[in-house]
Amino acid sequence: MAGTIGALSGITLGSDAVRAAAPTPRTQGWQAVPAPGSTPVAQLRRIAAAGPQLAWAVGEEGRAGPSQGRGLAMLWNGSAWSKTDLSHLTYTRLSDVAGISSTAAWSVGLPAGNTSPLLRWDGTTWREAAFPGMGEPDVRMDAVAVGPDLRVWVCGSRGGSACLLQGDGRQWRWLDPLPVASANLYRVVLRSPDEVWVSGDQPRPTGGGWSGLVARWNGAWTVLPPITGLRLTISDLHPAGPDDVWAVGTEAGIGGPPGRPGNPALAHWDGTAWTRVQPGFTVGSLTGIAGDAQGRAAWISGWNYQDQTRSTYLRRDGGAWNVVRGPAGAATAPYLNDVTPIPGTAGFWSAGMTSPTPAPPTEAYTERIEA
Repeated sequence: MAGTIGALSGITLGSDAVRAAAPTPRTQGWQAVPAPGSTPVAQLRRIAAAGPQLAWAVGEEGRAGPSQGRGLAMLWNGSAWSKTDLSHLTYTRLSDVAGISSTAAWSVGLPAGNTSPLLRWDGTTWREAAFPGMGEPDVRMDAVAVGPDLRVWVCGSRGGSACLLQGDGRQWRWLDPLPVASANLYRVVLRSPDEVWVSGDQPRPTGGGWSGLVARWNGAWTVLPPITGLRLTISDLHPAGPDDVWAVGTEAGIGGPPGRPGNPALAHWDGTAWTRVQPGFTVGSLTGIAGDAQGRAAWISGWNYQDQTRSTYLRRDGGAWNVVRGPAGAATAPYLNDVTPIPGTAGFWSAGMTSPTPAPPTEAYTERIEA
């Protein structure tokens, strides 16, 4: 999962790997934006923007040792981030957020008990929304997306199967389960009102470990071939078209000392096969990917274990991905969990935490690039 360091190890790519060009890091205009008010240990897991004057970011705060902490939500009003009051909710984490206007924003999270929540923004705070299966102990909400037609798509699991929940805030329906046994879904992305993509992981067919999972729903499921790896999870994807899909994640590998980070994973689907692309650094993670106003994959958020003094991004220049560093001195060793475009501008937001280690004084953290 994003923002968690585990016992991971290196991976040697096969002959189909392509090296990203110009791996020399450079600064590209990212600036830290204060996100005050979180209680350590805190982090922002996902961020969404409706425009330059409105954005949301969600995660968790108040983690201490074995304590699960509580949900964290922040609101951008065009000039500053402020912490949203969630005292009426009892959730340990908000996992994802999506929104296109002040009346069309949604979030999902992890329960303190058995109920996995679906939350709607009411213009002031987050409130629970009813849906079929609400309160069932085997329902898990992992990610959410909302389209310009105001339809909402949630990926997660119900009854032991990965699936999608679709609705408009009043009427909801569960779609056919994903035809992959024991799959986990962590991201849902809309390419068009009727074309939805998901990413996650699935068990390796040979046993032991798991492979990256990407699938498309357009009235029926199309599951792409697995992205091969030892323990590979795809945390985000950008589908520019059915033959142009970028996927990012982290590969854990096998062995290595406890606490060793994994390896960043970047892959491209050309309509026929996946090609692994070397991202310009070898130890760390890739967490989110965002497209520009033309729908092209543009920025990737990540974490470079061997260069922790600043945040790390990949920027797409033409056909190549180049390493870009964030601002100096903004945080001791920032870890980014997500990146998203700012509609109506050429800018982007990113979000994460001030350190990759979930221990005090780690707090919520955001960065922004204007153009």
